Amino acid sequence: MRFIGSIIEKLQRHPKRIVFPEGTEPRVLQAARQYYCLRLGAPILLGDRARIKAVAASLNLSLEGVRLINPADSEELDAFVQRFLLLRRSKGVEEPEARQIMTKPNHFGAMMVAMHQADGLVSGADEITGSVLRPLFQIIKLAPQTKTASSCMVMEVEDSKFGEDGVLCMADCGVIPDPTVDQLADIGVATARLAHHLLNVRPRVAFLSYSTKGSATHPTIGKVQAATALAQQRADQQMLEADFDGELQLDAALVAEIANRKVPDSRVAGRANVLVFPDLNSGNIGSKLLRHVARANAYGQILLGLDRPAADMSRGSSAHDILGVAAIVGVQAVNYQLLYPGAGQRLPGE
Repeated sequence: MRFIGSIIEKLQRHPKRIVFPEGTEPRVLQAARQYYCLRLGAPILLGDRARIKAVAASLNLSLEGVRLINPADSEELDAFVQRFLLLRRSKGVEEPEARQIMTKPNHFGAMMVAMHQADGLVSGADEITGSVLRPLFQIIKLAPQTKTASSCMVMEVEDSKFGEDGVLCMADCGVIPDPTVDQLADIGVATARLAHHLLNVRPRVAFLSYSTKGSATHPTIGKVQAATALAQQRADQQMLEADFDGELQLDAALVAEIANRKVPDSRVAGRANVLVFPDLNSGNIGSKLLRHVARANAYGQILLGLDRPAADMSRGSSAHDILGVAAIVGVQAVNYQLLYPGAGQRLPGE
């Protein structure tokens, strides 16, 4: 709670509106109630109002301060349909189909964020990843001068000697199955930016592998080495103060004693606060292993590279996890242009 407590304090000073498309999911309702009670801003629940109220009553939860919107009868639906048509007409989408799509909560929520009617979106507690990401990519799209969308898990472990006082940013754990060198470098830089934004520290980014500095030879290791060099180059060009090193095994990245034996001159090894995995298999497995075996607090997936703040949660998330993710998305929204200059200025279809 050290980390998420600091995030909550920041957001209390600049409250934000977060839309939750899964309005009838009990964990989401509990998180939305906590979001309001902690004075973090205005939670917006999407779905049938009667069903949301029934679920809230069964949980003995007050809906004071929580806004309820049913996309199917919203006064914004017509305008949202027209905006969606601007975006998708080249794909052959006509008005009847656009109207049906825009009644779906994830699409409606994405459009709310795109049209500045909400500051961020949090979904995924009861939806598969594709159902969350597809509307975001169709409606919100990538931030200016950004080529890669990915995701990050923010993990907090009890042992403060790991990462940054126990906090690790881990990517990509949810979007790109097998990133290219170019994409892997982008993932490293984007995650470093998020780490600096959330933790206000110099990111120390370890590009992970089963090899440390040539202890094995394989094309996949070469990809990690090339991505590390490219990430450092791009960070320097963008004037992002961060250190990148790779390829590193996980123990060399996190354990000072082992790092001193394997890579004694590294500015990252043994002190990494950002971990970049070589592919989605390793990233997803690693994050879930840390969450369940080490009982780490897990907040994510925080989506990287989009024009507006959003997150795709795990279906295994608790109400506490959802609250933490919403707080992180809200804090991003406070000054999102520090992460992505020029973001948030375009409307859908422009």
